[in-house]
Amino acid sequence: MVEEEEVKEIRKRMERYAEMKGYSLNPDEEVVYVILRGLLENKRKYGYPYCPCRVVTGNREEDLSKICPCRWHEEEIRRMGRCHCGLFVAKNIKEPQQKTEGGDER
Repeated sequence: MVEEEEVKEIRKRMERYAEMKGYSLNPDEEVVYVILRGLLENKRKYGYPYCPCRVVTGNREEDLSKICPCRWHEEEIRRMGRCHCGLFVAKNIKEPQQKTEGGDER
């Protein structure tokens, strides 16, 4: 169960980050688990927890912006109420697909 412990540790880090920024993790636990597993797989494969929803190119400088939380998550949460992959959501969002005022999908 080493893998499950690693997933729990990543979750704790992401929960702390979300709390610090005033976000929440997605209320859909299945979505959260899949994303956390993807982060763990990317950490094992590439050495960094790249967002599983972003393409890792192999260009280190370009890919660094894709380490979770990625460079785009704050703007996406402001615009859509959630980040692209759906791990982080605005605290006022009850449904992960709900948009904040003025939000739109890319």
